[in-house]
Amino acid sequence: MRRVVQLVLFCPLSMGLQSRLPGIKVKYLFFAWLGIFVGSWVVYMHYSSYSELCRGHVCQMIICDQYNKGIISGSTCKDLCKDHTLVFQHCLSSSPTQQVYSGLWKEKEVIIKCGIEEALKADGNPDSAPRRDVVLFSKPTRGTSMDEFKEMLLNFLKSNLGDQVSFTNLVNKIMAMADVSRDGKLSLAEAKSIWALLQLNDFLLTLSLHEKEHTSQLLGHCGDLYVTEKIRHTSLYTVEVPRFLQPLLPAAIHRVLHRWFSPAWPQRAKIAIGLLEFVEEIFHGMYGNFYICEAGFKNMGYNDRHDFKMVDLRKVATEMTIRGFLKGRHCEQNMDCTYGRDCVAPCDKLMKQCKSDVVQPNLAKVCGLLQEYLLHGAPSDLKDELQKQLKTCTTLSGLASQMEVHHSLVLSSLKTLLWKKISNTKYS
Repeated sequence: MRRVVQLVLFCPLSMGLQSRLPGIKVKYLFFAWLGIFVGSWVVYMHYSSYSELCRGHVCQMIICDQYNKGIISGSTCKDLCKDHTLVFQHCLSSSPTQQVYSGLWKEKEVIIKCGIEEALKADGNPDSAPRRDVVLFSKPTRGTSMDEFKEMLLNFLKSNLGDQVSFTNLVNKIMAMADVSRDGKLSLAEAKSIWALLQLNDFLLTLSLHEKEHTSQLLGHCGDLYVTEKIRHTSLYTVEVPRFLQPLLPAAIHRVLHRWFSPAWPQRAKIAIGLLEFVEEIFHGMYGNFYICEAGFKNMGYNDRHDFKMVDLRKVATEMTIRGFLKGRHCEQNMDCTYGRDCVAPCDKLMKQCKSDVVQPNLAKVCGLLQEYLLHGAPSDLKDELQKQLKTCTTLSGLASQMEVHHSLVLSSLKTLLWKKISNTKYS
């Protein structure tokens, strides 16, 4: 409204200019005003949403209140709440309930993540006294033995990741992470904290894939707040269009910007090899099968050495999660059986229910991205073969269990083709 008033007030000024400068047409002034109005509205919407998305002070208040009450524990609690050597900095949140910040921990750059959904549900005022411990930190209860807690963890992993023989090792690693005091036992606060963390899909997958070099390293936690290493480049391109401008730009402009601001082709080839290795790792991995349910440049990144890193594991889902979503789901067409954006299962048109297996494998989705990423600027002696292999890769479909050999051959062939081109260069 303030902008509209300003336009009305400046209307006489424009008429004066029109009489003095007859070369200026009314329509040009109109479009100039329209541009100012739209630009102001975009900026206003961007910054008005900032207060909704960025509530790090609320997150820290809740966590420290519960730590001071002895409800939670963790390796970073003292640094966050007493020594103040763990500091929130820039807001990176894309959802009000999932707070993500870049920060400093003992002068090292890190990423801080925590959720405040339960606190917001408990009270409409986000700055009011925290009450989240009533729900989130209710398990395990006092009197639970170590053996009983191990059984709780094992059953939880089986229900979320499937029945895997390697879970005993994972349970032991979880127990060791929870044991902040390093006394070989778990206090109730330590057990409640690790249990709350495991309810977060992003943390569960980070923990399940922590032995892989293509995910962020877990550095510490406090309650259900956790700290990971900072990935320097959070997109496969060197420059990403700001989120509030993306809807305003056509796809062709996006492609031009990506081509202008992208690493050199050998660097892109190295990043692509890392991405293919990640796909290989989550295909029948140690702790089950995982699906990339939103394959996009913004969910993937790389470090200063151009090693691929998965930025946002919230876009990755376990096979058990997808099966639970699809079970008994009514459908009319395949798109009704979509989990996330890209995990599509077939619809049984006769029974009007979704089947439980995703049709398009991770590799096909990734190769769809790599077509745009690798073919631009590719060496002339490689481009035709690379295009042919990527096209074959994108057409992969069918159940993973029925095409494991074919999947592995296509992946290995593509990785070998890229590696041969850069293996004797400084990029290897």
